[in-house]
Amino acid sequence: MKKTVVFVAALITAAMVFVGCKKGAGADNSLEDLQKRGEFVLGLDDSFPPMGFRDENNEIVGFDIDLAKEVASRLGVTFRAQPINWDAKEQELSTGNIDCIWNGLTITEERLSMLSFTKPYLANEQVVVVRKNSGISSLADLAGKTIGLQAGSSAADALDEATDFKASLKNVVEFKENITALNDLEIGGVAGVVMDSIVANYSIATTGKPFAVLPEGLAPENYGVAFRKNDIKLTDAVQKTLEEMKADGTVEKISTKWFGSDITVIGK
Repeated sequence: MKKTVVFVAALITAAMVFVGCKKGAGADNSLEDLQKRGEFVLGLDDSFPPMGFRDENNEIVGFDIDLAKEVASRLGVTFRAQPINWDAKEQELSTGNIDCIWNGLTITEERLSMLSFTKPYLANEQVVVVRKNSGISSLADLAGKTIGLQAGSSAADALDEATDFKASLKNVVEFKENITALNDLEIGGVAGVVMDSIVANYSIATTGKPFAVLPEGLAPENYGVAFRKNDIKLTDAVQKTLEEMKADGTVEKISTKWFGSDITVIGK
């Protein structure tokens, strides 16, 4: 009898602890916790120009970096860019190693079910980059050939949705980074690389490498900043700050620095 009472009491205690934990887990203190900690940690692939990459001094720079630094400053916290394995970005976020994923991250239905997103800040499209003078001028010309893309990127999702095009290919090779994929394209390892149009056009313009973007795009998309699903207050604070930056001309200044004009869709 005594053992039964003790067992029941233990069950009740465990249930109370569970309920208490569940209640605590439901509270959204994301903004307060960030400001108390005093540091905004941004997770990124540090080889993704012009969004976030390392310059000649090995410093992490980029369009997203400039935006995020200004947001952090206006939230009253310091900024830190944290390079991560892009293929494990959601895990890095869920374990608390980073506060957000801000690096040309495409908003998808699947990601919306798992993460909290700001509204779109840039419009993009998945395209295929090929070598100039390769004789490839359309998606159809890639039939029977091998193409590459970055593992864990929205390029893979776009390719999966383009079922006929994917079925026509000989093989798809996954690379850790877009830069590695483009290097392989340059030496003829792959016949094309599926990647973000913003990144592709920037790379071609700045490196002068003999690449071209095929006129047929695979999928239009939007970039957003992603947070943990329950971090709504932090998401809203970042969104509000971006809109304030848009209104006072700061976003235009940053965008013009990287793209020559304001190509953002904040507030639209």
